[in-house]
Amino acid sequence: MAKKLVRFDWAMKKMLRHKANFDILEGFLTELLGEEVKIKQVLDSEGNKETEDDKFNRVDILVENEKGELVIIEVQNTQEYDYFHRMLFGASKAITEHIKEGAAYAQVKKVISITIAYFDLGQGKDYVYHGTTVFKGIHKGDILGLADKQIETYKKNNVHEIYPEYYVIKTGKFRNRINDRLDEWIYFLKNAEIKPTFSAKGLKEANEKLDTMKLPEKERKAYDKYLRHLMSIASRNHNIEIDAKEIIKKAHEEKEIEFILEMEKEGLPVSKIAKIAKKTEQEIRQIIDSQLKK
Repeated sequence: MAKKLVRFDWAMKKMLRHKANFDILEGFLTELLGEEVKIKQVLDSEGNKETEDDKFNRVDILVENEKGELVIIEVQNTQEYDYFHRMLFGASKAITEHIKEGAAYAQVKKVISITIAYFDLGQGKDYVYHGTTVFKGIHKGDILGLADKQIETYKKNNVHEIYPEYYVIKTGKFRNRINDRLDEWIYFLKNAEIKPTFSAKGLKEANEKLDTMKLPEKERKAYDKYLRHLMSIASRNHNIEIDAKEIIKKAHEEKEIEFILEMEKEGLPVSKIAKIAKKTEQEIRQIIDSQLKK
């Protein structure tokens, strides 16, 4: 039986901000970004706030890596239709808050925004998405690149390296099939479990440090409360979904009845109405009779 570990969002809020646990975050970022990542420091972020709404529904952490880039990692537990706008706002806010007044635009920091979504964000078949800014010619179809002097001066090879990049991980779309080391991390993000065969960077450390049994009693009680609240959120969302389906069903039925009555009013025979509405003649007569009795 797999060892139960602390959820990643709880770990981000309570444990991964400590330098001793940077190796876990570094492992995750290395596997996701496909390059070795070293964290220089954890910066202040909205995730430090303990508002009643945010402390259960979302948590984020802002780190600076050794290249001077800002990396936002955010976990979102509930549906927000304007979440893409929120991602843009978060990246923009990080840029403006980490440049000195009067500094040259060249001092703008590169931002990487990572969202781990426990809801179905947008529409798509994949479970990991990567977004960059690319300038494409509308006539020639070529990609606008940097001049040699810009490459030399700013140590960038492509325009998109200057602009924010976005990663979206949709845990609900992940089917627990492991194809690579990143999938091992996503399995952990979804299930709070790490299999003995996993070898992705940072997971060994996560398996040792995020064991729920190693939490102090006070922290374990707080964590249990957190899990119960997430279950309440999931249950509430499930009930909302059922209610919404019922409302849609009733609206459809009412519209269908109006359509049947309109055809009957126009003098169409019951047999013809039944064929159009894809119902039996008996069902059509019952609908017409029930409306006449009102």
